[in-house]
Amino acid sequence: MSLLKISILSACLLFTGFSKRNADNCGIRNKAFISGETVQMTVFYNTMGAYIGAGEATFTTKLERYNGKPVYHAVGVGKTYSFFDNFFKVRDRYESYIDTATLTPYKFIRQVEEGGTKIYNNVTFNQTANTAVSTNGVFKITDCMQDVVSAVYYARNIDFDKYKKGDKIPFDMFLDDEVYHLYIRYLGKEKIKTKYGKFRAIKFSPLLIKGTIFQGGEKMTAWVSDDPNHLLLRVESPIIVGSIKVDMMGYRNLRYPLTSLIGL
Repeated sequence: MSLLKISILSACLLFTGFSKRNADNCGIRNKAFISGETVQMTVFYNTMGAYIGAGEATFTTKLERYNGKPVYHAVGVGKTYSFFDNFFKVRDRYESYIDTATLTPYKFIRQVEEGGTKIYNNVTFNQTANTAVSTNGVFKITDCMQDVVSAVYYARNIDFDKYKKGDKIPFDMFLDDEVYHLYIRYLGKEKIKTKYGKFRAIKFSPLLIKGTIFQGGEKMTAWVSDDPNHLLLRVESPIIVGSIKVDMMGYRNLRYPLTSLIGL
């Protein structure tokens, strides 16, 4: 699993359900981000008690048209730093074309190079027929399905204040030609110190599926800014060997002032 996918998965696990189990969240309106926003994340890796920078990911959003409809074209680009290229070189690009009215995706493109292996998948969603047509076939999906990138932006428009500490919030996500039924557990609010600064934050623990990197269960912790942007600030998680930390390190063109920032 690539550093960018870790960053994106960490982010996309921070939103509430839009499946049939939580259908009231279908068609939520965007109030959190604008066209032209850019966010930089750094992935840190820890094996000997100290975190070192392993790679970076950048997320950009631009207002465009897709099949005559207005969409947010969201792009995530990730790479390992030159030192880690010697062990496992990553050059990844993920794209999503997101309906501006419903924040559900029309198209998702994954184009990655990881450790010498290249993967390409182009997915077109039919949200009415509940199907996803990918490079590899046709698959059934649930209502209001998100992809791994659109989920990040959908998440930021959730009204987190309506949940109580300890609540489990279900959601469905389409990734690698499969539908995943997951949830997050809301853990309340707290102040955190990141590589960028000190913030008031909203805290979560997402359920993870055991795989090649993550151990599974509720072992990941994540924080988003406690302001109208709901910007991803930090993710921490043990992995099979060591642990990772993903920090927000820079941004441009946020919709609102980052009022959750209380110190550098």
